[in-house]
Amino acid sequence: MATIQLEAESISGLKAFINKDFENALNGIFDSTGRVVVSGVGKSAIVAQKIAATFNSTGTPSVFMHGADAIHGDLGMVQPNDVVMLISKSGNSPEIKALVPLIKSFGNLLIGMVGNTTSFLASQSDIILNTTVDQEACPNNLAPTTSTTAQMVMGDTLAVCLMEMRNFDSADFAKFHPGGALGKKLYLKVSDIASQNERPFVDESAPLSEVIMEITQKRLGAAVVLQSNGSIAGIITDGDLRRMLSKGTDFNTLKAKDIMTATPLTIGADILASDAMDLMKEKGINQLIVVNENTYTGIIHLQDLVREGIF
Repeated sequence: MATIQLEAESISGLKAFINKDFENALNGIFDSTGRVVVSGVGKSAIVAQKIAATFNSTGTPSVFMHGADAIHGDLGMVQPNDVVMLISKSGNSPEIKALVPLIKSFGNLLIGMVGNTTSFLASQSDIILNTTVDQEACPNNLAPTTSTTAQMVMGDTLAVCLMEMRNFDSADFAKFHPGGALGKKLYLKVSDIASQNERPFVDESAPLSEVIMEITQKRLGAAVVLQSNGSIAGIITDGDLRRMLSKGTDFNTLKAKDIMTATPLTIGADILASDAMDLMKEKGINQLIVVNENTYTGIIHLQDLVREGIF
């Protein structure tokens, strides 16, 4: 509990460092026509990797450069219009002292995210992002704990502010996350899934045997009942068949229209698949009829959405 409290207090203390320097860092990154090269050594390098990844996924092109590797060739990744952000608690590590003069010689804007504002890095940076903490959560006040948390939060704060400045919305987010469940919720449409399924249907006068065959062969647990003009009359699910059997009806005389659910729920083909999932959950159903301008185009099943990772 003491560790959580200490780190929470340190994060809260960062509010005092959201100042003109922070604003200048935001504007410097926003106005740049290049990328943000984020670098550090030790634990700060791991934080730098995360910040670079967050920038990339939220609309700010970025690349990670390990501070130690930079002075052995990786400095070549820094391009003329890039902004370089070095992250260090002490600001005085040997790698930082070797790296800073090289970056300065390139003429790139240098942002120092540092926990010691009297350090070498702070004195050489064009802009300082202060991440000073009172103490580490480590009992010996040595292992980077509170300080790396503060660095991470400062990076997140930059990323979110830049998102707002760029008007980066959910549609933009989906472009950078097409393979994950989050992205699918933002871009995958009902038509994308329904187009891969069979299109089961029967005429409203079809006998029960035909209905059973259609449901069985198309493997979606339902068949849409169509009128002679092609409009939707209803739907018959495998649940409807089981309920019918339990009533002991004379099956030989039954037609599709006798056992269908009239005026069934439908969903537009261009609706997001995540909205289809919400509707199925709300109504407690497993299938939805997909329509395009009131024309039956297919069926989407609950298992389709589960398979796509949409819950």
